[in-house]
Amino acid sequence: MAQFLQLALSGIAIGCVYALVALGFVLIYKATETVNFAQGDVMMLGGFFAYTATALMGWPYWAGIPFALIVMALFGMAAERVVLRPVLGQPAFTVVMVTIGVGYIMRGVVTMIPGWGTDTYKIVTPFADQVVNVAGAALSLDQIMVIVDTAVLCAILFVFFRFTRIGIAMQAASQNQLAAYYMGIPVSRINTLIWGISAAVATFAGILLAPITFIHSNMGFIGLKAFPAAVLGGFGSIPGAIVGGLIIGLVESFAGFYLPEGFKDIAAYIVVLIVLMVKPSGLFGEKLRKKV
Repeated sequence: MAQFLQLALSGIAIGCVYALVALGFVLIYKATETVNFAQGDVMMLGGFFAYTATALMGWPYWAGIPFALIVMALFGMAAERVVLRPVLGQPAFTVVMVTIGVGYIMRGVVTMIPGWGTDTYKIVTPFADQVVNVAGAALSLDQIMVIVDTAVLCAILFVFFRFTRIGIAMQAASQNQLAAYYMGIPVSRINTLIWGISAAVATFAGILLAPITFIHSNMGFIGLKAFPAAVLGGFGSIPGAIVGGLIIGLVESFAGFYLPEGFKDIAAYIVVLIVLMVKPSGLFGEKLRKKV
């Protein structure tokens, strides 16, 4: 039982990170029908900014988090205006290649910056090396805080999208941009804000992940696990991104312990294939039909 609790906590913690990165995929897709394959690298860059504030600049942990979030939100908005907006309306393949190229550029630039480079770093949290005993299981306080912080962020985003004017405008723009534009909603500004929010959410995921798997230039590849999470939940569904991330995290955790070596890396994709064969739109996806 103790082993099961530890595996479950570990799976939920890493699943929360997958969920936040997947949430970034979904937010951008709902707003612009674009898949940002650089989302994982945005998380990586945000982690490095948080490390810079807390370790290199000597700021307190609680000051480094908002610093990284603000910097990366501005970065996301600038990327949308400078890189993505000029290619919107082009074939989907063009936009996909642009986001992949941006991700590679970010990864390369990080390796050339003094103090960052190709080394591995860790953000020291106030909860480091602390454990909580539950039913005989020693649970890491860092992992518990990942779950708590993810729940708090999801609650904040729910309130933002449901009860604020900007959040409601974002929902309207994601459902029908042309109708939203005719109703006086500045769709282009809304899209820019969504890219900023998406970058900030990915940065938060990187900060949460840093105490568990550390920060390095290749940590952006976690986006390859978060993308299946978004597909599993139903691409375009915000609750689906959260649930999909948790499922992928739990499957990975238990597969790595109970199944032969190597299954952990492919378990997520096997689960996605099985779910899509049963429900092609994903767990929470909407069925779209075209009448001819």
